Amino acid sequence: MALVAEAVHRRTDRARLAWVLSGVRIVPVGDEEAKAVSALLIAAGLHGHRYAIDAAVAEMALRQRRPVVMLTSDVDDMAKLCGDRVRLVAV
Repeated sequence: MALVAEAVHRRTDRARLAWVLSGVRIVPVGDEEAKAVSALLIAAGLHGHRYAIDAAVAEMALRQRRPVVMLTSDVDDMAKLCGDRVRLVAV
């Protein structure tokens, strides 16, 4: 929910946002996931807010049944977080 809230502003087309969200699976991050995210950050030698969302996305991707393909504009950081377990495609 927090990420959805970050995407909304006065000029947001609510109908278009609803359409986009209808094709997205929103995955909650609970205590266990947050601990796994922290472990990923430590293992990758990353820390702070700048990497927290990337690590949460990476953790979710790593939980999926393989093969997993991730479209990302940040291949370098995602490679540090996912290793070779997720195929990364630059966009």
